[in-house]
Amino acid sequence: MNVYLTGVFWVIGAAVVAAVIGYLVRRFGWDEGRRDNNDAAGQVFTIVGGLYAVLVAFVLISLFDGVSSAREDSYTEADSLVAATWAAEALPGDTGEQVRALATAYVNTVAQQEWPQLAADSPIPATGWSQLDQMRRVVAAASASDDWETDRKNEATDQLWQTYQSRQDRLNGAEEQGVGAVMWFALILGGIIFMLLPNLFGGTRMAAHLVIVSTLAGTIALLLYAILQLQNPFSGGSSVHPDAFTAAVTRLG
Repeated sequence: MNVYLTGVFWVIGAAVVAAVIGYLVRRFGWDEGRRDNNDAAGQVFTIVGGLYAVLVAFVLISLFDGVSSAREDSYTEADSLVAATWAAEALPGDTGEQVRALATAYVNTVAQQEWPQLAADSPIPATGWSQLDQMRRVVAAASASDDWETDRKNEATDQLWQTYQSRQDRLNGAEEQGVGAVMWFALILGGIIFMLLPNLFGGTRMAAHLVIVSTLAGTIALLLYAILQLQNPFSGGSSVHPDAFTAAVTRLG
């Protein structure tokens, strides 16, 4: 189902549930002295709302930064790989051809094999690491007869190291992303408490009360849905795609 349509269902569903609860509380619940409790209930609502807003903002910003970092790491990894390949082409013998073939195979491995595994939170095969190690061995074994070739060899080595670091950052980001069970417990329970608190207020008409509680519940559901979509940077509504490696295939030829 479309991610936006699913989000709309989340919002509508939460709004309907909150409206039903609000109606039942107003219709059959305890009502004596409710208006007199508005000041105290308002203070509690402000404190709980502030704490919940801080929690949600912290989680959303953290997850959004994780998605941005994953996208940047993928481009750094692909660009460094291309730079290493171009530098290796200046080395004697068939070093350049071997590195280019291994780089092309590595790009295909990342885009076609690793990316679906990242999206599914599945273990990543060691194929990519082996291909990087083979490239390192080929560059290390190449001879350099002058300063230019020595400089190109060092450049290829440095760019391969940058590729290795960016790859490790990408995989670490996939493992470390997400919201833990304790945080989800706090988000969901805090959202329920925050949604139910307006039922303690008195003085508003039934229709206005239902609009208030349903709007609040829909907003909370929307924020929780956004957190769910941002949990894995390689899946969900804001997922990072292997565009950097697709473009690298063209540059590698």
